[in-house]
Amino acid sequence: MGFVIGCFVGFVIWFLYQYLWAGIYTVGQNERAIKTVFGRAQRIEGKTTLHSPISLGLVEEERERYSYPQLVVIPPGGPYFKFPWEEIHKVSLATQTLNMAYDPEDPSANHNGRFLEAVTKDQLNTELTGQIRYRVSDQNLYAYLFGIKNPLVHVMGYFVSVLRERIANFESKKTDGDSGSIAITSGVSINDLRKNLHEINEHMMRECAQSAARYGITLEASVITVIDPPDEVESALAAINTAHNEVSSEISLAQAGADQKIVQSRRATEIETLRAKSEVEPLKSTAQQLIELKKNGSDVLKSYVRNVKLALYSKVKQVIMEGEK
Repeated sequence: MGFVIGCFVGFVIWFLYQYLWAGIYTVGQNERAIKTVFGRAQRIEGKTTLHSPISLGLVEEERERYSYPQLVVIPPGGPYFKFPWEEIHKVSLATQTLNMAYDPEDPSANHNGRFLEAVTKDQLNTELTGQIRYRVSDQNLYAYLFGIKNPLVHVMGYFVSVLRERIANFESKKTDGDSGSIAITSGVSINDLRKNLHEINEHMMRECAQSAARYGITLEASVITVIDPPDEVESALAAINTAHNEVSSEISLAQAGADQKIVQSRRATEIETLRAKSEVEPLKSTAQQLIELKKNGSDVLKSYVRNVKLALYSKVKQVIMEGEK
């Protein structure tokens, strides 16, 4: 009898633990949870990721391929309860930092994750160092949990392919000739890459904005910090840069001298123009006065001429007049 009671009590304890206590769970502040019932995730009927803003960047041919169901997301809090035939999948939404040279499938790749290699448009091998910041997108948890076996592998492969394509085709913007400045083309693409790291990082963020719709991971930042050539060409590149800097300096000095001469010529022209105007204005004023006097009669004009002559006579010491023949 005691054995039967003991078995019954053990069964009750096992049942309570298995079906009640083990079914209680909580969701952390930086976590989101998805519940599956008999292996099928709870979905929002009639809703897919195509109804979410994260899919706006997808081209038309990609929209059908990356159409994932929208899931019922369990927010932070609790306690919640689940039945034994239900399973809870928790995902951390905390932002994580990763070396861009890291290969999730082969940690020894890319020189043990130290740097990433890329080829420039002039066939120069470069070594790229930097980091990316990413987090799981709570708007596409289906792709992260069920759609892709290893989302991080896909995201890193996508990021590296976009980065290498950008490095291989990058060209710096030319200086506007209308501004009067002269564009100096270095002829070595790595110089342009180094000077435009910010623009490259912004381009990577724009191109990788689709990662949330594709793989359920949002890239929050791409920070390329160093672009170096191989050691064997570093000294040659330094010599080329020095030569180009000297040429650029000489051209800048010549441009400054030419600009100064142009400004001086313009000032001299303005001064001569003003001087000529100052000499012409009295003549115009006198002509206008004579026209007004003539309108009042010929006698008035003769009187004016006589008065002018008298004023001139008072200023001279000797007058030579033509006699009548």
